[in-house]
Amino acid sequence: MSYIDGFVIPVPADKKEAYRDVAAKAAPIFKEYGATRIVECWGDEVPDGKVTDFKRAVKAEGGETVGFSLIVWPSKAARDEGNRKVMADPRMKMGDDMPFDGRRLIYGGFELLLDTAEG
Repeated sequence: MSYIDGFVIPVPADKKEAYRDVAAKAAPIFKEYGATRIVECWGDEVPDGKVTDFKRAVKAEGGETVGFSLIVWPSKAARDEGNRKVMADPRMKMGDDMPFDGRRLIYGGFELLLDTAEG
């Protein structure tokens, strides 16, 4: 059964295209190392909550929106091995021109419970 990596990150609204470019460059590398699907989403309707919300979770500041990403792997073992290779790949070297503050990125690995797209 698939294993999912999930990410939430604040991104300056005026850096949307730069964020898309970074994601588009990273996606084939993740696929090369076993990911089956990469989904990048741009916050469109991210309401303020009464107790917590996506923006507060990543301490989004004025002028920032929330990016939401999923990387789908065939299994946790494939994800662990793939992530090890991705992190060692020089093409994934982060420069000083990243269009987001990686210190406020939140992420986690998730065991799939239900997916209507899977057979």
